[in-house]
Amino acid sequence: MGICCFGQSGFSDIVEGDFIIKDFVFEEGTSLSQLNIHYSTLGKPVKDKNGQVTNAVLIGHGTTGSGHSLLIEQFAGNLFKPGQLLDASKYYIILPDAIGHGKSSKPSDGMRMKFPKYTYQDMVKANHQLLTEHLGVNHLRLVMGTSMGGMHTWMWGYTYPDFMDALFPLASAPVEIGGRNRMFRKAIINCIKSDPQWNHGEYEKQPQTGLTGAVAAILLMIDGNSHWQNLAPNRQAADSLLLNLNQRLVNRYDANDLIYQFDSSRNYNPAPNLANIKAPLIAINSADDEINPPELGIMESEMSKVKNGRYVLLPITDKTTGHGTHSNPEIWGVYLKELLDMTNK
Repeated sequence: MGICCFGQSGFSDIVEGDFIIKDFVFEEGTSLSQLNIHYSTLGKPVKDKNGQVTNAVLIGHGTTGSGHSLLIEQFAGNLFKPGQLLDASKYYIILPDAIGHGKSSKPSDGMRMKFPKYTYQDMVKANHQLLTEHLGVNHLRLVMGTSMGGMHTWMWGYTYPDFMDALFPLASAPVEIGGRNRMFRKAIINCIKSDPQWNHGEYEKQPQTGLTGAVAAILLMIDGNSHWQNLAPNRQAADSLLLNLNQRLVNRYDANDLIYQFDSSRNYNPAPNLANIKAPLIAINSADDEINPPELGIMESEMSKVKNGRYVLLPITDKTTGHGTHSNPEIWGVYLKELLDMTNK
């Protein structure tokens, strides 16, 4: 998830823009006369003699995040700088804000709960239109993403199987969201909707009680037990950390946006389509990820369906941070290098 955004990585050559898609039709049949997709890019596209873009990299962010939430020192500062794996002087890095997130169209723009009930499929479709109709990108060197962006990466693999050279999903699983994962998402939605101040989405002020409960649920899932224990080894430290983080995040979120963001995964289920993925894929999860717990054995059973797929489970160390390990290339960068090397033409 794109929960925490720390110091920016200091890139000065970021280009931001907006793409208006007219009469966008959503998966469930509703439509929007104008759907705005905001994006950030670094670098410039390179084409081969046939006019195919050879260096474009699409990176998807996590739930509640944005393209800019990936421009933190820990992530971008360890990937996009000169000599690094995705050196922006060599690659064309594309960081879209998914539907309902960042500066892209979302309920809080004015429609509130009347905004179309978008899904992950809609997000992937809109980003494909951004690439092909606006940015002129007809091929991707790499699709990767964190959490929700990781789930989108699986979907890119079978929805547009010839569109990319490689796939690198982080902190995700290619199956329908059920069990504790779905319960966690539904609990967030219920926390907000049960607050009378929410008023069916027509609130005058953000429903603080509902948002406080929702944020508490998010915080308990996004990090690993060992990391939380190191950060807050006693009662006083734990109480203070929870209070500070909760206050910070409650003030960041819009209640309706949060409902939509966590409900948008409801139709997600790559499992029946995994055999259609052609591009080499390396999936990375962390052993202390509470959202994608390894003991369920999901990854081992599903990866057998992916022709050119490999699953890597990162062991728990003093550097892993549960689900949030997805934002630390220092831990998983060696596997990204392996994927880039094996798909280098």
